[in-house]
Amino acid sequence: MSAGWRTLLLRIGDRCPEYGGSADHKEHIETCYGVLSREYEHSREAIFELKYLEVLTEIFFLPKQFLLECAEQLPHKIPFFGVLVGLINLENEDFAKDIVDTTQAKLQDALHSENRDRIRILLRFLSGLMCSKVVVPNSIVETFETLLSSAATILDEETGNPSWQPRADFYVYCILASLPWGGPELFEQVPDEFERVLVGIQSYISIRRHFDDIAFSVFETDEGHSPNKKDFMEDLWERIQILSRSGWKVKSVPKPHLPFEAQLVAGKSHRLSPISCPPPNLSQTNSEILKGQEKHEADLKYPQRLRRLHIFPTNQAEDSRKECAFYLVSLPVSFRYEYLMAETIFSQLLLLPNPPFRPIYYTLVIIDLCKALPGAFPSVVVGAVHALFDRISNMDMECRTRLILWFSHHLSNFQFIWPWQEWSYVKDLPRWAPQRVFVQEVLEREIRLSYFEKIKQSIEDAAELEELLPPKAGPNFKFLSDESTENTDGHKLSKELVGMVRGKKNVRDIILWVEEHVIPTNGAEFALDVVSQTLLDIGSKSFTHLITVLERYGQIISKLCPNEEMQLLLMDEVGAYWKNSTQMTAIAIDRMMGYRLISNLAIVKWVFSPANVEQFHVSDRPWEILRNAVSKTYNRISDLRKEIQSLKKGLQVAKEVSAKATKELEEAKSVLEIVEGQPAPAERPGRLRRLQAYADKAKKEEVTTEESLEAKGALLARALEESKELLKLLFKRFVDVLTERLPAVSADGEIPNLRAGYQNVNFAAQDLETATMEIDNENGADKNSEPNGQNTKNDYNVGELEQWCLCTLGYLKSFSRQYATEIWSQIAMLDEEVFVGDIHPLIRKAAFSGLCRFTNEGSQL
Repeated sequence: MSAGWRTLLLRIGDRCPEYGGSADHKEHIETCYGVLSREYEHSREAIFELKYLEVLTEIFFLPKQFLLECAEQLPHKIPFFGVLVGLINLENEDFAKDIVDTTQAKLQDALHSENRDRIRILLRFLSGLMCSKVVVPNSIVETFETLLSSAATILDEETGNPSWQPRADFYVYCILASLPWGGPELFEQVPDEFERVLVGIQSYISIRRHFDDIAFSVFETDEGHSPNKKDFMEDLWERIQILSRSGWKVKSVPKPHLPFEAQLVAGKSHRLSPISCPPPNLSQTNSEILKGQEKHEADLKYPQRLRRLHIFPTNQAEDSRKECAFYLVSLPVSFRYEYLMAETIFSQLLLLPNPPFRPIYYTLVIIDLCKALPGAFPSVVVGAVHALFDRISNMDMECRTRLILWFSHHLSNFQFIWPWQEWSYVKDLPRWAPQRVFVQEVLEREIRLSYFEKIKQSIEDAAELEELLPPKAGPNFKFLSDESTENTDGHKLSKELVGMVRGKKNVRDIILWVEEHVIPTNGAEFALDVVSQTLLDIGSKSFTHLITVLERYGQIISKLCPNEEMQLLLMDEVGAYWKNSTQMTAIAIDRMMGYRLISNLAIVKWVFSPANVEQFHVSDRPWEILRNAVSKTYNRISDLRKEIQSLKKGLQVAKEVSAKATKELEEAKSVLEIVEGQPAPAERPGRLRRLQAYADKAKKEEVTTEESLEAKGALLARALEESKELLKLLFKRFVDVLTERLPAVSADGEIPNLRAGYQNVNFAAQDLETATMEIDNENGADKNSEPNGQNTKNDYNVGELEQWCLCTLGYLKSFSRQYATEIWSQIAMLDEEVFVGDIHPLIRKAAFSGLCRFTNEGSQL
């Protein structure tokens, strides 16, 4: 078969007026229809059940059921695919019926497998088929009503389970999301039935629980609440109502069926078979904890939809943001969409609890767009960064960390060029001011990606910011030889240890030397001081050198650090040696944990030691180390679970192979013949020996796999117990340090406002002449524009203690949110041992909001 029809199908509608082109889409559709019809007559199966094909670059392959896959992979072209099916329906009703039935089957399967994207897109495709007279409008209404009925049932206390409201919200969202594509036709053809659906949606919105998204909001208000008064569903429903009042006119949704309407009405409209939604997961308990776990599971399966950050004034995003949100990258549209593109990308990058893709993905997308649109997109990115920077004080701590990592990486791809002079005022802010800390952390991350002199040179136009640069990275070796100190015991022992390492002495000899010559005379702590500093200095040349030293001589450190007390001293030594390099401190401690020289519990205790606690609000150093430790703990558990699953499958295979080999051996032995009047095996001795060897080998493999499975199971049990202790210690330390520093609740029960006195900078309320970033001339800057984000306010009104509390509470919420699944499995233990007694309301609020946990009264903290 030729690839011509496939290319036509893929490119259908590319140059239509709705997407900024001038081509006649009617002619393109007719051409595609003619070619597809001829091919269909000759090879129906190849079109409808295509396996794998390479198109153009031989990389983009199309799976089976080509038309349906095109609709799923290119959803913005669904109206064109709908018209194409409608035209084929005029000549070949069976083909159209197959499309409808297959779509219904896919939708049914997606509902039960909880494939969210497929459910949403297939409903849109069915709406497109309905516009082209392929599907009966009443069938679409019945499908909507089935989803609405299921959503309402889920919310019912007796017949459903309100904890699964996220699933119900998703069903209604899918209906609302398909209305811009099929609403006009439903309104015209079945107005009464359509009105019934809208009334049903209104009823659902009125009975559902408002989603207070404080745990997932990128910004908080001065009172510590989410700035979004409406949740996603309420906001979407309001926009659909506005669309309804405007006559369902959506400029950005193509309507290619209109020129063919006189032809399409002659075709037969097919009924859609009824669908069924999976029954609600009935709750078997009134336990608040179990209900919370159910809600968390529902939130994981049906996460919140993307929300806007509102980082640009509304007049710059225009009115097409909702319709264009899915097709921002590389989509030719007839309106200015750079701001909407940036809005969407940053909204996903900062989406909580997790972005849809890894953060590096968004970094690469932004870089590619800046290079592809050099006259437009870079200026928009600059505006986005300034807008986010102006609101950094109210930004969630996890989002702030993501923004720092993205921004430093982004600048590293553009020679670290940035108008730093516009932010030079942050030097005069208190050292705990979020904007100052943000600039400080970005510069530190840039140095990791380059080198000190390069970054210092990049801010030469803002020399005031040199004060925020970290010290020039380099080791701080305590036993560095010079004339005044080389005769001390520490210097002598360090020099001797270096000689032993260079002389290739084995680990046992060095341990013996430490035990016989160092510890008896100077004590274990001094021995640890000498050994750790010396080994760190030997491995200081590079990351590879450090790994090599820890692999070869880690046993020496392990011998000196048998308990957490010594491990804390070891981390003190690491911090002292690499006091000028946050990166190397984090790497060294992380590697030591990997080699089990330091426990995760010791790391938590060290991070919450007084010296580090004082840095919580002015540096990311302790938080980076803590994030690495907790992440490595749960990554280890995840890896063990994967290995156990693999071993279970391997054990099943090994048992089958062993049973088969044993059976073959027994069958061979059972075949007898009479030799000299005596029964003897009929098989040749050589074959019996081979079968016996094969059976023995298979049995040995089975036993080995079973032993490996038992060993991994024991490791998993140990890791789970360690994670339990880690969670208990982590939250206990959070509660302890916060309880010491948080302002007390007043006698009348009023909770202190930590942000009192802070005046938030509202970007949208600024002079639009300053905020505007219209790209009118060749170099991409408006001749009347001024530097964006210039903040002339040189003070920060939140005190140091209050800022420390805000940062620590923010990280508590971040850890609770990121590890909510693991925390819910241990929540009963935490309630009994940590969240007991008179816990400060702000502590409880931060921890519980991260878990989206409800109180017994039903309100979310």
